[in-house]
Amino acid sequence: MMPNALQGTQLLALDASDITGYGLIAAFLMIGLIMVVVLVFAKYFGLWIQSFLTGAGVGIGDLIGMTFRKVNARSIVRTRIMAVQAGLDDPAMTSDALEAHYLAGGNVQQVIRAVIAAKKAKTISLTFREAAAIDLAGRDVLESVKTSVYPKVIDCPPRGAVKPSLDAVAKDGIQLKVRARVTVRANLQQLIGGATEETIIARVGEGIVSAIGSARNHAAVLENPDVISKAVLAKRLDSQTAFEIVSIDIADIDVGANIGARLMADQAEADTQVARARAEGKRASAVAEEKEMEAKIEESRAELVMAQAAVPEAMSEAFRTGKLHILDYYKLQNVNADTEMRKAIANTGQSRGNNQIKRS
Repeated sequence: MMPNALQGTQLLALDASDITGYGLIAAFLMIGLIMVVVLVFAKYFGLWIQSFLTGAGVGIGDLIGMTFRKVNARSIVRTRIMAVQAGLDDPAMTSDALEAHYLAGGNVQQVIRAVIAAKKAKTISLTFREAAAIDLAGRDVLESVKTSVYPKVIDCPPRGAVKPSLDAVAKDGIQLKVRARVTVRANLQQLIGGATEETIIARVGEGIVSAIGSARNHAAVLENPDVISKAVLAKRLDSQTAFEIVSIDIADIDVGANIGARLMADQAEADTQVARARAEGKRASAVAEEKEMEAKIEESRAELVMAQAAVPEAMSEAFRTGKLHILDYYKLQNVNADTEMRKAIANTGQSRGNNQIKRS
């Protein structure tokens, strides 16, 4: 009986120790769970209570999920609170949509501020989806809304440009130097894919140059500068751009050089150079022709000398064959002598006449 009693006592002692170990493990687990709950509560309680009190609709589970999704929970909660406090009732503006926009690289607070500004303006229709798309396209959506409410002034040409003014020439050849100011309002529906300020400046500059070029004279432009503005506005230069042109004002207009007279002088100089070149070509052609004629004369003289050299041979052949007698030869010599004498007398008379003319 004694061994059995000892065994029972040992079994009871082992059971008590096992129960004590399991209790300690359960206590540690409970303490760890409580600590985790306390840490989570301490980290998210402030944001959750703000969301709860303002009706933003962001729960503790959503806040914990944002942490795992690498989303800035504080930014999302504040954005939701901002939207609720501003009275935005867009059903697309959920916490999930804000998280998606944040993960896509967008600025959620900037988007909500832009939507709030558009609602306060009461003249602009801008939804959350449109604002988010504009933000993801790389545009400053809040600045665009401000520009839509308060028009923006663009200098044409812009400050710091190579030329400080737009230079154009009227039909009378007088140059005009113009500086303009373009007042534009942002077109929110064209912000995505619409042209920027550079396109507006280029189109307005082209329109001003064209309007001045079509004027009959510079005096008409100086008398009525608004003619330029009306002509440019009539062309609808803001088509397919992110802006709507409100007005075009001529800030300054100066008279430049007489481009027409300068062009005419340059043309006259060019015509003179062409005429000189043509005259030089004709002179060179005449000189070449003269040299060619001199060469032909020398060739003829050579042929004459050759012909004269053949005369004695022909005469000797005529003497041998009996076709020419000595008396015929003497007659021929007399005829030549008479001819030379007549030439000498004619030359002497001509020289005397020339001398008399010079003396008189």
